[in-house]
Amino acid sequence: MQSMYCSRWLLGVLQLLLWWSITPVHAIPPRDPVQCNRTACTLYNSYGPWGDRKDCNVKTVSYPTTEEELRSAVAYANKNKLKLKVASKFSHTIPKLACPPSHNSMLISTAKYDSRIDVDSANLEVTADAGVGLRELIDKVEEAGLSLVAAPYWEGVSVAGMITTGAHGSSWWGNGGAAHDHVVGISMIVPANESEGYAKVIQIGAQDQLLNAAKVSLGTLGVISKVKFSLERGFKRSITYNFTDDGSVENNFVEHGKKYEFGDITWYPSKHTAVYRYDSRVSVDTPGDGVNDFLGFQPNEILISQAIRTSEKLMEGTKSVNGNCKLAATTLAYKKLIANGLKNNRMIFTGYPVVGRQGKIQTSGSCLYSPTARIDASCAWDPRIKGLFFYESTAMFPVPKFGDFVKDVKKLRDIKPENFCGIDHYNGIMIRYIKASSAYLGQPEDSVVIDFNYYRADDASTPRLNQDVMEEVEQMAFFKYGARPHWAKNRNLAFRNVRNKYPNFNKFIAAKKQLDPQNMLSGDWSDEILFGTGSVRSDGCALEGLCICSEDRHCSPSKGYFCKPGLVYTEARVCRYSAPSSSNL
Repeated sequence: MQSMYCSRWLLGVLQLLLWWSITPVHAIPPRDPVQCNRTACTLYNSYGPWGDRKDCNVKTVSYPTTEEELRSAVAYANKNKLKLKVASKFSHTIPKLACPPSHNSMLISTAKYDSRIDVDSANLEVTADAGVGLRELIDKVEEAGLSLVAAPYWEGVSVAGMITTGAHGSSWWGNGGAAHDHVVGISMIVPANESEGYAKVIQIGAQDQLLNAAKVSLGTLGVISKVKFSLERGFKRSITYNFTDDGSVENNFVEHGKKYEFGDITWYPSKHTAVYRYDSRVSVDTPGDGVNDFLGFQPNEILISQAIRTSEKLMEGTKSVNGNCKLAATTLAYKKLIANGLKNNRMIFTGYPVVGRQGKIQTSGSCLYSPTARIDASCAWDPRIKGLFFYESTAMFPVPKFGDFVKDVKKLRDIKPENFCGIDHYNGIMIRYIKASSAYLGQPEDSVVIDFNYYRADDASTPRLNQDVMEEVEQMAFFKYGARPHWAKNRNLAFRNVRNKYPNFNKFIAAKKQLDPQNMLSGDWSDEILFGTGSVRSDGCALEGLCICSEDRHCSPSKGYFCKPGLVYTEARVCRYSAPSSSNL
């Protein structure tokens, strides 16, 4: 009965998706991440709850519109000995990086500090206010016949937030795929003494060693005011997706990254499928007006998002691995049918290759925008609609270690392939490329990045179906193979001993002491990461990645989940379900 229900439901969803792909849909824009009442304000991220599920409350929020207003806000905080953090209008940082301490603190929002974008065509540079959105920056640059080479795949970020957290696309070519490695100047506001007005603007140029600290600063050095990026003459890109067997991913990834300037690979382990993205630049006179409207970032019918979530919860509650696999198969088939959102003529996909201008190909996020007031769709994860709710793990590997990691994941997959369906019905395991960076908190060597999403329960005490598999992959990446976490993603455990993974970490701390000697821009989460202050281990803490289990109580023994060794990486400690007949209850 369960299987029959899932089959009928998935067929219905596919029919809805096909209808939706040819029907105009209007998305409600995301809510302001700062919500205030008469007495206080709360900062959310775009997914709703933070990693620890505790609210981020602040008493004072400032919305500067000019650099001087921004400087005045920093001065006010310094003069009154307040802790200070900065948030953008997008707030897509998963860890509590933008959250100040709950007492004696204030928050600055750059949502209204977004009016200036100055393109310098002669010097191939653009300077933008910190709160400028990535899409606005790209469009302005493209209007001048130029192109920004590197950007994250998701455009719902501000220029300051993008570089502060190390956001990236995919490339080993040129200066690489990380946005911060194309930064040639930063204006930053830092605390100052009384004679300097309690805050001052400093200019950090391309030859200044401080730029290596400021490019990826986690918002802890000062408040970024303006960012200057290097540009190139405008160009187009040509993309083809090759859906094929995953048998040689561990051998092919290096050659693929070297051959295609913007290439990536999406791996669906349970389906034994790898999707190779053949993505290279072509001249601006190459025919084609294509766009990248990535499926996951399109406006999703609210009813579809809610139906998928309802189905996920049903499959979790009944431990229906088969249901997850049907959903994964349906999703993969649909992605292949529509080329994952590529469109040849800005409307539909008609065939490969898809050729389009860099500004329309490099990043996407159409669910951010609403052309009308009609409310029938949103970003699928918008917490207001109770749609998708998930974790996102991102690990950055040294190139020599990545092939062995893939082999280990395949060994884990081959034990029971269907256990990976919960990853594959999102976006599988995305594999991208990042070049070595001069940024102290950037990648110190050429690296390979994986991203994978998976179901998160509504309640922190609820275990997840096959969560031990995802935890083993997570621990395998960060601890067996020494991968580094993306600063704006991941569960808390990924940042364990992270300072030891960056050769220039102490140089970054020295820069912080120079620019912010009183730690005005520190918060609880950043202190834990930068200075090693620990968190308390509690019952159920492993369920949400707040700890690695060492005792059964860190899992959920009352619901049949016990702390066990990994199946392939036996040093891992994961929360694994044991059926009542074989449990030690």
